[in-house]
Amino acid sequence: MDIKSMNKLAAKGKMSRRDFVQLAMAAGITAATAQTMFTKAARAEPKKGGRFRMALGSGATTDTLDPATFPDTFNGVYGWGSLRSSLTEVTPEGKVVPDLAEGFEASKDAKTWVFTLRNGTQFHSGKSVDADDVVASINHHRAPESKSAAKSLLTTVTDVKADGKNKVVITLSEGNADFPFVISDYHMPILPAKDGKADWQSGDGTGPYVMGRYQPGVSAEGKRYANYHRETYFDEIEIKAITDVVARSNALSSGDVDYIDRVDIKTVDMMARAGTVDISEVAGFAHYVAPMNCTVAPFDNVDVRLALKYAIDREEIVKKVLRGHGSVGNDNPIASGVPYHKDPKVKHAYDPEKVKFHLKKAGLSSLKVDLSTSDAAFAGAVDAASLMKESAAKCGIDINVIQEAGDAYWDAVWMKKPWCMSYWSGRPTPDLMFSTAYAADAAWNDSFWKNDQFNKLLVAGRSELDQKKRADIYGEMQDIVAEDGGVAVLMFYNYMNACAKTVAHPDVIAPNWDVDGMKITQRWWFA
Repeated sequence: MDIKSMNKLAAKGKMSRRDFVQLAMAAGITAATAQTMFTKAARAEPKKGGRFRMALGSGATTDTLDPATFPDTFNGVYGWGSLRSSLTEVTPEGKVVPDLAEGFEASKDAKTWVFTLRNGTQFHSGKSVDADDVVASINHHRAPESKSAAKSLLTTVTDVKADGKNKVVITLSEGNADFPFVISDYHMPILPAKDGKADWQSGDGTGPYVMGRYQPGVSAEGKRYANYHRETYFDEIEIKAITDVVARSNALSSGDVDYIDRVDIKTVDMMARAGTVDISEVAGFAHYVAPMNCTVAPFDNVDVRLALKYAIDREEIVKKVLRGHGSVGNDNPIASGVPYHKDPKVKHAYDPEKVKFHLKKAGLSSLKVDLSTSDAAFAGAVDAASLMKESAAKCGIDINVIQEAGDAYWDAVWMKKPWCMSYWSGRPTPDLMFSTAYAADAAWNDSFWKNDQFNKLLVAGRSELDQKKRADIYGEMQDIVAEDGGVAVLMFYNYMNACAKTVAHPDVIAPNWDVDGMKITQRWWFA
């Protein structure tokens, strides 16, 4: 029997490890190599079954099942990636494809988009999915009273209407070639319509898992939905919110869970050497940031913002906090793997002389500011803040680091305190990133920054179909954000997660959001 046939049998579970190794050794392969070959073959073929247990470093007791308010990975993985589906999705390779929709097409000016729904799709409750559900779901974010994080993404939508049971027509005020990416956002799954409104309270959805027990900020469970429109593998899922990185790591090492996100960078090499777990490292679009409230003194002065940006030794932070598992941020939130990325004209490397120059322009010889932080913002946020304090002190800036409570960080600190630590998962297009976090009217504009030229270009970039002109527009916007914006983009970090040896995954893991694009429960399996 040849090796190729042996691999196929091992993948299908029709050859034992012992038989595989013996036959491989008879063919002249060493025992160690044969063991590795068997493990790889056995993990390659997706298999159904098992209860997949995860521990994620996010989640709060104030969470709800309303996708408009989803703030983090815990909510995205459960309330979107597991329970529900959007019209479109971004593949691990970065392409946008139909999901709950069967297909979509646009007018020549990209102002009118028609989405055709999959035939026979049902919600978990048994209700058939129709165009009215899509209309209610999208309008859930557009309502005047809506505080949805996706509201700013839909500002150009002027009309959403059903065209029969299976088609939805969405009209925009100006063209947007990226609209299928927009509609794929994890805040915009399709919910059942109830009395003309989107019913998010029930947890009913069209995703791969039916809602089970749900305790906000604690845990969430689900069982595989038999009528999901794609193949999935786990019978059941359980997601735990464990914000403490040590506790999360202990849960994996003790066998209480099969997977954790946000591995402690300080111990990841030790975990890998132990050989008991697999580490997955993905260089994605995610970045750690320190947003300043541009409406509050002294951050309302651009020279103060620039002085602080130049006072940060990002190289040191990447080296000591990320331990090399990432790259320096240059106050540009558009990652190098995103279309139209451009390195800003001016590099904001640590420069005490430029700090003094901008402080002087601001009429200051020294500066004292508070910086709120917690490892709830990201693993290593407290250490990063301490390093910022040390480098700034050499430049005449006194950063008072305030260590905040982790359990209420996203409710009481982020977008509440004038300067704090935070993170962004990034987005697959510049328009999505800018519209979500930098547009003047964005719900999550966490620096409260407004720049007329930037907002003008944001509108122009969406409707520009000439690729060269579009690249120029987004290039200029990245320069404006870096020089005038209120967000210090500290570093781009690699997604560092770990799983038990019994867990397997596709060759390509999505970089657009953490935890395999927040769709791990439908893409991974037990080996």
